[in-house]
Amino acid sequence: MNLKSKLGKEVIIFDGAMGTVLQKQGLEIGKFPEKLNLEAPRRIIEIHKSYLKAGADIITTNTFGANSLKLKGSQYSVEQIISAAVKNAKVAVAESGFAANIALSLGPLGELIEPNGKLSFKKAYKLYQKQVLLGVENGIDLIQIETISQLAAARAAVLAAKENSDLAIFCTLTFTESGRTFTGCNLRSMISVLEGLGVDALGLNCSLGPKKAEVLVEKILKYSKLPVILQANAGLPVIEAGKTNYKISPATYYTPLARLYQQGLAIIGGCCGTTPEYISLIADKLKGKKIKKRKIIKKDLVCSAVEYSDLSGINVVGERINPTGKAEFKENLKKGNLDYLLKIALAEIEAGADILDINLGLPEIDEKKMMLKFIQELQQNITKPLQIDSTNLEVIETALRNYNGIAIINSVTGKKDSLEKVLTVAKKYGAFVIGLTIDENGIPETAAGRLKIAEKIVNKAVELKISKDKIIIDCLALTVSAQPKSIEKTLTALKLVQEKLEVKTILGISNISFGLPARSILNRSFLTMALAQGLNLAIMDPNDPEMMATVKAVSVLKNLDQGAEKYIDFISHFKNQSKTIKTKKQKSEKKDLKELIISGLKDETKKLTKELLLEKEPLEIIDQHLIPALNLVGEKYEKGELFLPKLLKTAATVKESFSVLKMQMKQENNQKLAKGKILLATVEGNVHDIGKNIVKVLLENYNYQVIDLGKNIETEKIVNTVLKNEIKLLGLSALMTTTVKNMQKVIKAVKKAAPNCKIMVGGAVLTADYAKMIKANFYAQDAQTAVEIANNLFLD
Repeated sequence: MNLKSKLGKEVIIFDGAMGTVLQKQGLEIGKFPEKLNLEAPRRIIEIHKSYLKAGADIITTNTFGANSLKLKGSQYSVEQIISAAVKNAKVAVAESGFAANIALSLGPLGELIEPNGKLSFKKAYKLYQKQVLLGVENGIDLIQIETISQLAAARAAVLAAKENSDLAIFCTLTFTESGRTFTGCNLRSMISVLEGLGVDALGLNCSLGPKKAEVLVEKILKYSKLPVILQANAGLPVIEAGKTNYKISPATYYTPLARLYQQGLAIIGGCCGTTPEYISLIADKLKGKKIKKRKIIKKDLVCSAVEYSDLSGINVVGERINPTGKAEFKENLKKGNLDYLLKIALAEIEAGADILDINLGLPEIDEKKMMLKFIQELQQNITKPLQIDSTNLEVIETALRNYNGIAIINSVTGKKDSLEKVLTVAKKYGAFVIGLTIDENGIPETAAGRLKIAEKIVNKAVELKISKDKIIIDCLALTVSAQPKSIEKTLTALKLVQEKLEVKTILGISNISFGLPARSILNRSFLTMALAQGLNLAIMDPNDPEMMATVKAVSVLKNLDQGAEKYIDFISHFKNQSKTIKTKKQKSEKKDLKELIISGLKDETKKLTKELLLEKEPLEIIDQHLIPALNLVGEKYEKGELFLPKLLKTAATVKESFSVLKMQMKQENNQKLAKGKILLATVEGNVHDIGKNIVKVLLENYNYQVIDLGKNIETEKIVNTVLKNEIKLLGLSALMTTTVKNMQKVIKAVKKAAPNCKIMVGGAVLTADYAKMIKANFYAQDAQTAVEIANNLFLD
């Protein structure tokens, strides 16, 4: 099949599940399906052939977990597995006589990437790079990145594919019904990032059945310009007579797909629970059909993994993270005091900034190293998008490579030596770029001169196949005390740029008032003038409420805030803020440990804990400060008001406080710190333990002693550990449908050996009904629920 000729024009059919078919054939519990490429190649070949016969245009190699992390300790190498897997797929195509493409399957790595986990982005990239190079060497036709829940992992895999092959790249993430992955990534951020990186098709797979996935896919079809993929599950598994079954029939599975086809769905296949029967029905109905046209809503979004800002409105870019003219900032930057920088960022967000400009340019520091550290810190604590502000291209690229979103580059000029270099980096990562109207001859005195430079920047971008929607022009606001006529020229240039080039504009508002008294009055007046001329982004101090009120008011007057909802919210917030501002200033002298923990200020948390120990007992601090902070963040997490990165950051901050308290209690020989002993394990056959590790972090922060056996643990070892340690609560995790039967086996064995031990279960493939069916005592849908279960059990 000629993939390029069909992609985006005709419906393409993927295969279904490999593990489900193997399980029906008696796949041994705990055995990795990837090993069968070498141990039972004919079985794999025949499954591929069954999907080809069913009508699949693309078959996926049996390499989902074939990375160095998951194969560690195995007798097989990544090279052996991938080589055999591709060979098996090729044999299947040759024997079947059908024309088909072979996709290299790249699944999740089994560990969270920084800042949410311990795996570095560089290491994740290397793991995927190895798989890609081997796939290319063995003759694959395309790369399928699938079942990804962390946007950082998707980015690492896509970059590895882009930089080490010229093949088509498909990427699908796995979402919950909420429209977010378990790490908090939303649909719009996924679309923006994957489109920005240059994938060829995107969409959803796993987790949900087609009916529940339908509403999410409809949104993707509405906003993505790329061919959209859906490979849903056949529902969640149920165990009947000792066998794992799926309740959604092929006919029921197809019904939502037929509706989605009418809306423009382009690539269709199956995930867990689907078999050749499902693919055969889909292929009979839809294979080769012309893709339906769809009306795409075009939006220019900058985003983090969990939040986006629409640049079609008026956006405030916070300017305070910048050392220029700030002695205290410079001193803290030289010391590497990230808490100081983070407090500034948090204050800007609270004041209403839509985007944060990050400038750490100081000759005395390693700017690249500091930028990387601070971006990781920000990604754990805030959700607003970033603007990377540096004159060093290496710093910019490092930031963009490690940022899990679409950022703005600040900036490029019309100078020939740097223009193409910066734009090339922007294109690679899908970033927006601010173009300054300055070139080798300096800043033109006339508006027409600035327009000419802006035109040069835009034309170069278009030449490099960068949409001009990604270009934001800065016509440069100069100091009015030195150049009183410059403001008129700046505003005229701004208007010309918008009319002639049809691109967005940005200005540094406070530049105009240097050297003059009552700067805020001048800044506010200039802001109003610029907004009247159509300014899109204002780099300013969001902590100035009058400036922020101006932005909100103009948004209403220009009909950018329909119903004046944002304006009303701001005014209400501003009034409440002004009433309590004195109280806040008084309280700032007496810091609150709970607030520091929630803000993620680790160093200050540790320092204040030591101070509090002079007047309070350790357990008193835990009960009055640490637990309330964890509870509040946990409640917000459950409500979807904050996401996994913040949850983990809060836990890490609490850990800093605990380290101080534990030391004190050890000196006092106080044994009352731990509430109880809990055993955690991921059952045999699972090489994923991300969810279990998150549960561990939270339980430890609630004072529980956690014994963590790790992943892929056999039943006997779990039972023996329960007995040896007199465990009252056992937590079991399973993330693969092929291993859920092992969980039932463990529960049965533990209940027989230790009847008083209660068991809670969790994992992506489980539900409350399923937990009840396998006779678990509790179902923990997430880490916070696991804490609540433990609290209820141990505090009774």
